[in-house]
Amino acid sequence: MNIFYMNTSEYIQGFHMQGEELVFKVKADLLKSLAHPSRLAILEYLKDKESFVGEMVSTLGIEQSSLSKHLSVLKQSGILCSRQEKVTIYYSVKDKDIFKVLRTISEILMKKFREGEAVLEHLVRIKSQSI
Repeated sequence: MNIFYMNTSEYIQGFHMQGEELVFKVKADLLKSLAHPSRLAILEYLKDKESFVGEMVSTLGIEQSSLSKHLSVLKQSGILCSRQEKVTIYYSVKDKDIFKVLRTISEILMKKFREGEAVLEHLVRIKSQSI
């Protein structure tokens, strides 16, 4: 059950979950909506601007059908918003705080890579000492 795609009856059933369990579910659904490299690329591209599908297809190199699906997921989860001007739909980031989440993830990954690098350096030293 993805809370962003729920119909009314599913939403009401969701309230039968314990409060904390529902919060975990909502958080997991938000994180799932970010869990694709193309979606992260779309967010980075839209960081400081709005754009339309044609422009994103040519710039990001994502096929139109895939791009439309990714945009739909991001919009359904409340990360993106859209506006229509004549026949063109423009997409933009709805809440820039999403970049705080992405920045924190980057910091965690950098820390993990540094720790891994330190372990590798230690293993190289041990190996060179045993030769």
